[in-house]
Amino acid sequence: MLSLADVDALAAEAHAGQFDKVGAPYIGHVRAVAAGVAPFGIGLQMAGLLHDVLEDTPLTADDLLRAGVPFSVVATVRRVTRLPGVGYREMLRQVVTDHAATLLKISDNAHNSHPDRAAALAPADRERLAERYRSARAVLWPAAAVADIRAVLSVVNPALLAELAPAD
Repeated sequence: MLSLADVDALAAEAHAGQFDKVGAPYIGHVRAVAAGVAPFGIGLQMAGLLHDVLEDTPLTADDLLRAGVPFSVVATVRRVTRLPGVGYREMLRQVVTDHAATLLKISDNAHNSHPDRAAALAPADRERLAERYRSARAVLWPAAAVADIRAVLSVVNPALLAELAPAD
């Protein structure tokens, strides 16, 4: 079975030479997403590291399985992967049917919404993406426990904690 370090290396290799919307090496994004779900176990951290490989690299789910990635991790990665012909809102509705995928997508959304990242975008892109991520949170957050959302946000994007319902 692969270790978390092995999966990190696999993700780094898969995303080598890729840059995110703000021009940073893509591996930084997937590592941040994985850090956000660390409180929920190594399997979810692995899924965080791999959450974009099926969408953004030539790797397939079968490749991941052949590499030794656990089936449950690959299943979560597949759940958060937007398939051709599936709209963003429909993908989110599919994500929220699975607890692990929901937490993973919350972490992804939180990192994509980070103020430092948004500040590096052109104003038009910043507004468009801010609305997209706000709209996604309206679907994702009701599907998870407030304590779980708080755990993710406190690591990935504490600025979003202000949008979250107050602690009980």
